[in-house]
Amino acid sequence: MPKILIIEDEEAVRENILDLLEAEDFETIAAANGRIGVHLAISEVPDLILCDLMMPQLDGYGVLTALRQDPSTATIPFIFLTAKSAKSDFRQGMNMGADDYITKPFTRAELLSAIMNRLEKYTTLKKYLSPQTVINNLSPKMQLLEISLYRAIKQHNFEEFEIYYQPIVDIASGKIVAAESLLRWQSPEVGLVYPTEFIPLAESTGLIVPLGKWVLKRVCKQIKSWRDIGIYPLMLAVNLSVLEFNQPDFIHKIVNFIDINGLEPRYLELELTESMIMQDVNSAIATMSKLQSLGVKIAIDDFGTGYSSLIYLKNLPINTLKIDRYFIHNVANDPQKSAITKALIQMAHNLNLDVVAEGVETEAELAFLRQHNCNYMQGFLFSRPLPAAEFEKFLLTNK
Repeated sequence: MPKILIIEDEEAVRENILDLLEAEDFETIAAANGRIGVHLAISEVPDLILCDLMMPQLDGYGVLTALRQDPSTATIPFIFLTAKSAKSDFRQGMNMGADDYITKPFTRAELLSAIMNRLEKYTTLKKYLSPQTVINNLSPKMQLLEISLYRAIKQHNFEEFEIYYQPIVDIASGKIVAAESLLRWQSPEVGLVYPTEFIPLAESTGLIVPLGKWVLKRVCKQIKSWRDIGIYPLMLAVNLSVLEFNQPDFIHKIVNFIDINGLEPRYLELELTESMIMQDVNSAIATMSKLQSLGVKIAIDDFGTGYSSLIYLKNLPINTLKIDRYFIHNVANDPQKSAITKALIQMAHNLNLDVVAEGVETEAELAFLRQHNCNYMQGFLFSRPLPAAEFEKFLLTNK
């Protein structure tokens, strides 16, 4: 039978749940507080976790945060048990990655229904995501990729990953003013793996949280390193996943990395996609506003590919609009793309936003962007993404 971990500081409640589950033949383990619960979850790797929300020292939110950051526990179904029934509490828990939320007092039927529902979904998920399970409809490469990703993060401490930088250029002056950081993975088992392959896998397994934290830490360190050797102030942009963005300690993490490296926050830009913001507009705006108040820059990436965002654009606390490469490709010769791109540039300028055109590959595309006063460009016409050492030479030679 499945193994269930109960984390509950009230002994009477904990014992009642244990008795109920053991009567149903579940294997159970119990923790009297959050810290013990985290330790047991990592050491025992249960099939499901029931966790009280309100506990001293480390509450349920803290437990969930710790477990979602550890690859071995990142996907374990997690159900909050709480007397708090406010919608805001429910929303906070679900945004952090909880799977369900049971309000006390609950009936035996309610508890068992929630447990069985989550276990059934987790069993289905594990068929596709578990490194131990071989599934015929997953290609051998994807099976190997998943196992390798766990190992690269859990055991090899990110040694197989490298951050590349693609220049962002001021169209008027031709000067490099920023760069987008792009992750590459050189796997010993698979070879070079591009983000389009491993990022969705990292997101679906929760591994994107520790991976994203590592990227942010390295980029902040890189900003400091280039500043210390006299390279002119350069803004570096980092792409965020929705899981990272919704972590409750995300703001604290950013502040910490900035402080440790003695950075001016304006040299760090965080790139969000439209779809991320549209999942919960009000919550996203609150987080973005906090970041902007710190001085960190915010960009909307791949603009034009999302839904309904024009309605909200004027209310979003952002600095930069990045026009998706789809609209830039052949923009000089495609009347529809031309009209859309001109409108986006004009709209952004009316809102006092900078505009970056992504995926610029031809002189004709650049000429169109220059004619219509686009601020910045990024693409193979100027440079492919480069390893940090190559990009540094690129900057020092003023190419």
